[in-house]
Amino acid sequence: MIRLMPVYEFECEECAARFEDLVTSETTSLACPECGSARTRRLLSRVSPAGRQPRGAKVRSDESRRGEREAARSERLAESKRKRARREL
Repeated sequence: MIRLMPVYEFECEECAARFEDLVTSETTSLACPECGSARTRRLLSRVSPAGRQPRGAKVRSDESRRGEREAARSERLAESKRKRARREL
């Protein structure tokens, strides 16, 4: 029998720290990694919609490149405006 081990989010009732762990579905509490308290509870998390874009390193690097392209475009536009303004004077 294969047991699924999803990542669950927990919250410590002592120090309010939140943490995630890969545990079986029967696990309801773990020791807090911050303070060591056994008074933790498993939180209910929302499920990600099926069509949602993943948030990984590749997505972040694509967003970074897009920001760089937009900044370069803005600089080019500002430079062309300055050149046009100089010609008008």
